Amino acid sequence: MPSLKVSRESWPIRGSFTISRGTKTAAEVVVVELEEAGAVGRGECVSYARYGESVEGVMATIEELRDRLAGGLDRVGLQALLSAGAARNALDCAFWDLEAKRAGQRVWQLLGLPDPQPVTTAYTLSFGDAETMGAAAAREAARPLLKLKLAEGPADLARVAAVREKAPNARLVVDANEAWTIVDYAELAPKLATLGVEMIEQPLPADADAALAGVQRPVKLCADESCHDTATLAGLDGRYDMVNIKLDKTGGLTEALRLKAAAEAAGFGIMVGCMLGTSLAMAPALLVAQGAAVVDLDGPLLLDRDRPVGLHFEDSTIHPPAPELWG
Repeated sequence: MPSLKVSRESWPIRGSFTISRGTKTAAEVVVVELEEAGAVGRGECVSYARYGESVEGVMATIEELRDRLAGGLDRVGLQALLSAGAARNALDCAFWDLEAKRAGQRVWQLLGLPDPQPVTTAYTLSFGDAETMGAAAAREAARPLLKLKLAEGPADLARVAAVREKAPNARLVVDANEAWTIVDYAELAPKLATLGVEMIEQPLPADADAALAGVQRPVKLCADESCHDTATLAGLDGRYDMVNIKLDKTGGLTEALRLKAAAEAAGFGIMVGCMLGTSLAMAPALLVAQGAAVVDLDGPLLLDRDRPVGLHFEDSTIHPPAPELWG
C-alpha cells in the first residue's frame, strides 16, 4: 500500500498576477507523493478561495485519508470518497503517476490514448490599465495566442483595443472572471468581435449566468466557474459554447477526461486551463489538452522559476512531459 507525503510549496510569480478578485505574488501549491515498492507518484494542486478552499484545508483533507490509503484506498475508490476539487486532484494525479511508474509505461499508454503531441498555450496578460496591458502585449506580441484578464465591464474595451494595437497578429481570448453584468456583456460582445476576440470566458457570476440563455453570442462563450465536473454540464446548455476544463476543478485527470468526453458529446468546444502552478500541475492536463480548441497551460511561464525537471517550452509550444516529471 502506498505511503503518503503531503507538502506545501511557494513559487514566486514574475512580478505579480492580477485578476478581478485580487493580486498574487506567489503560487501556493500542495504536492502529494505516494510511494510504493520503490516507485513514487506525484501530483500538484492549487486551492482556490472562490470555491471555499485553502492550502491548510486541502492538506488536512488529504491527511485525513492517510489511514485509508494504508488500508488499500486506490484511485477508483478515491473518486467516490472525495468531491471534485484540489485535494482530489493532487491525489488522483499522484495515483496515475504511481501506476505508470510501477507498470513501466506512460499514463497515456495505461489509458489507451495516442502519444501526446506538443500544444500551443495561451499566454495570459494580467489585469491592469489599458496602457499597462498594451505594453505587456507589445512584449509578447510574437506569441500566437494571448489571454486578457478583464474586470470592469465597458472600461475593458480600451484594454482590449490597446492589446490589439500592440499585438495585431495574435489571436485574442478574454476572461472576465465573473466580473461583468448582462448589460456589460450585451454592450461589449459585438465590439470585442470587431476587435477579433475569439472567446469570452465566464463573463457573469456563475449564479447569474441564466441571463445568458438565448442571448446573441457574436463571440463564443466559455464556462469556467460555472463548469466543474460532469455533473455541472447539463446546466450549461444554451448559455455557453465551450467549457474550460481545469484539473483543480474536476478533481483530477480521471474526471477531467470524463468531462471532456461528455462535453464533446454534448457539442461543447473544449478549453483546457490551469491555476497558477508549476509544470507538475500542467503535465497531466496536457493529456486533456490534446485536440482542444484553446489551451491555457502557461502557469510555469508566469513564475520566476519552475521545477528543475519541468515541461519543455519553446515560446508558446509545450512538449509532453518527461517521465522524471510526471506520467
